[in-house]
Amino acid sequence: MKMRTACVSALLLAGIATAQSSSAPTPAAPSAESGKATLTIPAGTRVPLSLKQAISTKTARDGDPVYAETAFPFVVNERVVIPAGTYIQGKVERVRRGGHVKGRAELLIHFTSMIYPSGYTVMLGGSVENTPGAEKTSMKDSEGTIRQDSETGRKAKSAAEGAGTGAVIGAVTNGGKGAGIGAGIGGVAGLAIGMLSRGADVRLEPGTSIEMEIQREVTVDASRVSSRREVIVRD
Repeated sequence: MKMRTACVSALLLAGIATAQSSSAPTPAAPSAESGKATLTIPAGTRVPLSLKQAISTKTARDGDPVYAETAFPFVVNERVVIPAGTYIQGKVERVRRGGHVKGRAELLIHFTSMIYPSGYTVMLGGSVENTPGAEKTSMKDSEGTIRQDSETGRKAKSAAEGAGTGAVIGAVTNGGKGAGIGAGIGGVAGLAIGMLSRGADVRLEPGTSIEMEIQREVTVDASRVSSRREVIVRD
């Protein structure tokens, strides 16, 4: 009887121990993502780029791809966050050619991705902040629209040159009176030529220096930020 009681007690204790062990939570395995070191590129960061292809409002279309490359490494807290030679890809958002009478040529570009030398790709939102390498252009707005400089002076010069030529021809044919008439005719002709011709196009040559502004914070994997390009070898 005593042995039977002892066996029952042992079985009860074993059951309680089993129930306790099964109800206890299993420790979670450490997440690989939680231990990943990251680097942050703040919004408003300006990065100098070098354009890789020519872009002109004469031939560009909305949606055309844009390719550029970082010209200098960008450093945060003594760490290179964007190495020199990182590819930047974007697209043409809007194109407008110069008008015959008014309206200057405009070009809007947005940058969409960043491809590190290692092949690591990060999505971003970037706009053109400045075009120090492009002549006769300026920034129109905070959206990043590049605008051709005004040509009012050039068209006025064309009219003046036409007036001068007309005056010479009039003077030769009809003396002083003819000079006045010829100047008027020549001025009108010069002005007409200026009005018939389009305004100059925005043209960015390969190698043009462009300053990109990153519009929103970008987080990158520190282990994949490299200054070396990975070469993939296939059999």
